[in-house]
Amino acid sequence: MASGISRIWMRSGMLVVTLLAVLQLTACGDKEGDQRKAFTDFLQNTVMRSGEHLPSLSENQKQTFGNYASDYAILYGFSQQVNQAVEQGMRPVVDELAAIRVPQDYLTRRDTLRQASGNLSVLTQQIQSAKMQADSSHAALKQPDDLKKVYDSVYTKVVTQPASTLIPLLPQLQALSQAAVQTGDYLQSQGTRVTFNDGGVQFPTQDQATQYNTLMSTLSSNAQALTQAQNTVQSGFQ
Repeated sequence: MASGISRIWMRSGMLVVTLLAVLQLTACGDKEGDQRKAFTDFLQNTVMRSGEHLPSLSENQKQTFGNYASDYAILYGFSQQVNQAVEQGMRPVVDELAAIRVPQDYLTRRDTLRQASGNLSVLTQQIQSAKMQADSSHAALKQPDDLKKVYDSVYTKVVTQPASTLIPLLPQLQALSQAAVQTGDYLQSQGTRVTFNDGGVQFPTQDQATQYNTLMSTLSSNAQALTQAQNTVQSGFQ
């Protein structure tokens, strides 16, 4: 049987162990709190004030944010795909369409426009798929309420709003591009029966003029897509 002194030392030892365990738990809790605060500040003061190009995380930031770095990866990954769609998919098409100023331009730019607009339908599918993946990852996050409120606001800005703009806009831009290419193809098919002068076009028959005007009507009905696409390319989504 342990003596009184032995029992005192045993109890003291248990007290020390218990105290250390509490300190360790407190330290862990403080670390998560620091990571959450740093990540929240980053979202509010950097991401929300960024343009369409989100900053990548440095190794130091990844360590500072801890597991929350993977939460940011959802935002950053989608943003990268959107930027690629705009720069490599939309911008060349917008540039070609904006360069068409007189009827003869439909003829001279039809091949480059056809090539530039060929991937717009694929881009639409890619953005839709990226949005679904981001939504699924977002829904699976387990975040404290204070962080969740900030993160959800950033998610709307970075993912929801750009997707809501691009997904309907890309097919409209493709329709406009196809109409412009068809107009160029029609002018090409007329050969020497069409005349360009003073920034206009002339046809020898009313039937030719009617077909051309029908193509112009289709272009006019989709022209708003070019204005919206220009705004998106020039100023992004902010």
